[in-house]
Amino acid sequence: MPIDVSQAVGAEPRSVELSWNHKDVLLYHLGIGAGAARPTDPEELRYTLESRLAVLPSFATVAGGGMALAGGLSAPGVDVDLARVLHGGQTIGLHRPLPARGSATLTSRVAAVYDKGKAAVIVLRADAADAEGPLWTSDCRIFVRDEGGFGGERGPSDRLPAPTREPDLTALRPTRPDQALLYRLSGDWNPLHADPEFAASAGFDRPILHGLCSYGIVLKAVVDTVLDGDVTRVRSYATRFAGVVFPGETLRVRMWRESQGPGRVQVSVTAVEREDAPVLADTVVEHT
Repeated sequence: MPIDVSQAVGAEPRSVELSWNHKDVLLYHLGIGAGAARPTDPEELRYTLESRLAVLPSFATVAGGGMALAGGLSAPGVDVDLARVLHGGQTIGLHRPLPARGSATLTSRVAAVYDKGKAAVIVLRADAADAEGPLWTSDCRIFVRDEGGFGGERGPSDRLPAPTREPDLTALRPTRPDQALLYRLSGDWNPLHADPEFAASAGFDRPILHGLCSYGIVLKAVVDTVLDGDVTRVRSYATRFAGVVFPGETLRVRMWRESQGPGRVQVSVTAVEREDAPVLADTVVEHT
C-alpha cells in the first residue's frame, strides 16, 4: 500500500513511556562490541561493569526497546513491507548526559516524507524528556524501496565534501559473526538481521548487521580515540547509512578533527574485507 503522505505528516504526535536500567545499557554496549577483545581492560569496563558505567549516547536509539523506529513504521498513513525497509540515516542531539537508569516520555511524529524516485524516505522526529527536562532529540530517516514516484519533494541533501587530507586517526573495529544476534536483543527484531530466508527475499545473500549497530560501534571508536573515553563530551552525532555490513567484517573508521570552532570530527567508515566498500558516510560527531 502506498504511503499516504498527507495523513502521515498531518497526524498528531504520539507519545510513549520509556524506561531502562543498567542491564539494558550493558546489553547494548555488549551488542556493539564493548569488551569483546579486551574484557578486563579498564577502558572497556566503563562500558561493561555496572559499578563504573558510562552510557554511550547512541544508547538513545534503543532506550526502551527502540520505540522511535517502531513508531515510524506504524504511524498513520504508513503501511510498508519490512523486506523493503532500510535505515537511511540517523541523527541524535544530546541535551545532557544519559543516565544509566531512567524513564522518559518519547514524543514522535513523521516530520516529512520525501520522494527519491524509486524509493521514499520517511523522516521521523522524536524528543525524549524526563522529570528534569529534555534528554535527547533524534531524526531517523527510513528508506523504503519501491515507494517513491508519488510526485513529492525530493528533500534536502546532507552530503558532505570528503576531506582532501589524510585522516588524523584511523581505527579498525572487527565485528563478530554473531554480532547481529546479540544486538537485536536491544529491541530491533527485524528478521533481515537474523533469518537467511528473509534476507534473501530482501535481496541479500545472508543477514546484514543493523545499521544502528554500526552506528554505535563507530561512536564508541570516536569517543575512545578522540574524546579520551568521555561519553559526556558528545553533543550530537549524525550519519547516512551508505552501505551494508555483514557480521564478521571489520570496520575501518577514519577520523578528521576540525581545529577551528566548536569540537567536530568528520568520520568515514568502510568495510575492510570488501575493498573498503562504504558503510557510513556524511558522518559528524560534535563535541565539547
